[in-house]
Amino acid sequence: MSITSGIVTEADLLDQLVTDGQPGLSAEAARAILGLRFSSAAVARMNELAEKNRQGILSEADRAALEKFLRLGQFLNIVQAKARLSLSASGISDN
Repeated sequence: MSITSGIVTEADLLDQLVTDGQPGLSAEAARAILGLRFSSAAVARMNELAEKNRQGILSEADRAALEKFLRLGQFLNIVQAKARLSLSASGISDN
């Protein structure tokens, strides 16, 4: 979808981050992005929210928090994919 007309979703915008033909990230930037992780406290909170969701006892506030964590996680996955593509295009390993 074009991001200049109609309803634009987050997926439409994120797709622009990994579109072929865009300049790649520097190796330093790509490695920095690949190093981004949620803190242990955030992971614990996500696990708590996921467990409440499985049990069917998630409050509306907790549901909103879980959805934010999920969107941010998806964003991080996409940006890290872009970083891996940039390193791969440069012939550099992402390890």
